[in-house]
Amino acid sequence: MVAAGSGSAAGPMAAAGGAALWRRLSAWLPRGRLGLAALLGRLSDRLSRGRDRRARRSSWLLLAPLLTPSVPVITAPPCSLCPEGAHRFQWIGNLVPEFGISSSHIKVLSSPAEFYELLKVQIKSAKQRVVMASLYLGTGLLEQELVDCLEETLEKSFQAKGSSDLRVSILLDYTRGSRGRKNSRTMLIPLLQRFPEQVRVSLFHTPNLRGLLRLLIPERFNETIGLQHIKVYLFDDNVILSGANLSDLYFTNRQDRYVLLQDSPEIADFFTELVDAIGDVSLQLQRDDTVQMMEGMVHPYQGDKVAYCEIANRRVMEVINSARTRQELLHAKTFHSSQQGSSLLSQKGSQASRDLKPEPDTWIYPLIQMKPFGIQIDEVVTETLLTEAERDARIYLTTGYFNLTQAYMDLILGTRAEYRILLASPEVNGFFGAKGVAGAIPAAYVYIEHQFYSEVCYLHQQERVQLQEYSRAGWTFHAKGLWLYLAGSDLPCLTFIGSPNFGYRSVHRDLEAQVAIVTENKALQQQLHQEQEQLYLCSGVVSSSTFEQPNRYVKLWVKLVTPLIKNFF
Repeated sequence: MVAAGSGSAAGPMAAAGGAALWRRLSAWLPRGRLGLAALLGRLSDRLSRGRDRRARRSSWLLLAPLLTPSVPVITAPPCSLCPEGAHRFQWIGNLVPEFGISSSHIKVLSSPAEFYELLKVQIKSAKQRVVMASLYLGTGLLEQELVDCLEETLEKSFQAKGSSDLRVSILLDYTRGSRGRKNSRTMLIPLLQRFPEQVRVSLFHTPNLRGLLRLLIPERFNETIGLQHIKVYLFDDNVILSGANLSDLYFTNRQDRYVLLQDSPEIADFFTELVDAIGDVSLQLQRDDTVQMMEGMVHPYQGDKVAYCEIANRRVMEVINSARTRQELLHAKTFHSSQQGSSLLSQKGSQASRDLKPEPDTWIYPLIQMKPFGIQIDEVVTETLLTEAERDARIYLTTGYFNLTQAYMDLILGTRAEYRILLASPEVNGFFGAKGVAGAIPAAYVYIEHQFYSEVCYLHQQERVQLQEYSRAGWTFHAKGLWLYLAGSDLPCLTFIGSPNFGYRSVHRDLEAQVAIVTENKALQQQLHQEQEQLYLCSGVVSSSTFEQPNRYVKLWVKLVTPLIKNFF
């Protein structure tokens, strides 16, 4: 950050930061695609015009890293087939594949019990594939019931044809999934032993945990270095996106978010390929509880780190780019060409396609963040969205662990939209009541929250930026994502849902994935609005008096240590 009083240094530093951001965003632009370049031009102009006003308002030049030299605005030709409200977000399609689906295929869930029951129903009805990516699989009775469902479904598939067409692929984190004597691995080994040709269990090990560091850091603490944090559960062509893990707490009394995308083969294919790509660079669980890498693959912590990360980057980006190319071709064939009267498909084929699927009114954009591999799409999209949000737009942002990156905090404090940020009160924090050092983590979050609130007050932004704490007796809070309400609208047109928490870990350490859902359908917008309202109804507005309560007392040692360790939790 640059002090406002350092006027002579602010210009060069802002220019340097702007140039770096421009190179970072431009690197994602394919040759000849100018739509996002136009967006960045407008973004640059707006931030430059507001620079002096923000400098007077604050002692910090909040958006110095985003100030860029002005570039000519080149407007991409409008897409006549897409409603104007959705079209404003089509710049995301310059980075990732765009999946158009009908809103009737989307269902928003509200409770852990509903999520758990849906998992079991989907497993039992799967015929071709079950793909599940999670941080870990718990070891309780509810988790065992899920494993039993998988076993029954595999057995049924095998008996029907003498050989099973069903394939099960499970991706977990190595360190979290190996914790304790009874763990995710021991839960899944019986499946591997009985169905070795149908079941694959991949355990991702971060390349950053290696050498002496790996030997010295004890179990559980080694999870702070980096994790597989993606949560995707798909069954044939049905996909569940969530922030919830496969553990009894997430099936009973730990509030999260969940959305079901039904009959969405292209989206299911994408996430299957993504999980396969990560699985290919992960350790493979064997029937004797050992692990080994696929033949010819660089080892994540014994092999060359740079070579490993380059291979992982290439595998994941191949999935993203190939899916993007497929969707662009599909879009061109099924929509643009038919509108111009020169469809590349036969008339019979086009009519059959229309009979099978309703016209899309909702667009899904997968946002991937894997900074260890040099992939930061989610970060770029999130920062651009926060920057471009118009005055009087409202962004409801929620995270179970309030520890925003400096870039996200600067954008929230320095841009124009209204923010309602929902976070966990100490009592519903997942670490509340934990033993040892982990028991002090809720206090550390209180300290981080208090610092941010103090900055909001210092900048006189209390009306525009509001913090709210989720509180519910007997529950913990793990929901994450955001909802965007355009100026003058009572319903959201966009939501982010998935695994990222908007913190340093999500951006820099872990493997993350979420989707942006953009819709003009009022019924789906109403579903998303009700989801947001239901979560925020269990919250209270944070004020100065909040931090005077006895349960908000933060010990001195926690205050001293938090700045040193905040990037690890």
